[in-house]
Amino acid sequence: MDEVEHDVTKARRRTVEAGPFRVRPDGTQERRKIPLHRSEAFLTDLLEEVCERMSAYKLESGAGTQARTFKRFAPRKGEDIYQDFHKFYVFSDAYLPLRAACDTVLEEFEEEILALVAQGARGMADTLCGEKAGLCEGPAHPAES
Repeated sequence: MDEVEHDVTKARRRTVEAGPFRVRPDGTQERRKIPLHRSEAFLTDLLEEVCERMSAYKLESGAGTQARTFKRFAPRKGEDIYQDFHKFYVFSDAYLPLRAACDTVLEEFEEEILALVAQGARGMADTLCGEKAGLCEGPAHPAES
């Protein structure tokens, strides 16, 4: 959900023209600008591609606990270090369970995810994980120590 929330946040600043492509008899079209993050095409593309980014995460064990979480280690496109980072190749299959889980969650909860984006919900991971899907007992992002 962090990846979805990140892309939606970036897209909030942009707009796209929407409406039918039909041309009226007077030669005009009924087009209007809508926020990109509410565009059906943007959301469809986002949900189709988001699980492919799971290779940017690594599995970490909590210090002194048995808790294991996936954390992003790779920079995002547009960050200063992005170009240098992509000169290196990291070979690992450790992200594959995360990718499979991502695909499953998207398949099962696509409607809920789209509804959260449409509502402009912040903290989508916590809302989806705890309230909508019932997959988590606590917050998806526990406070860092």
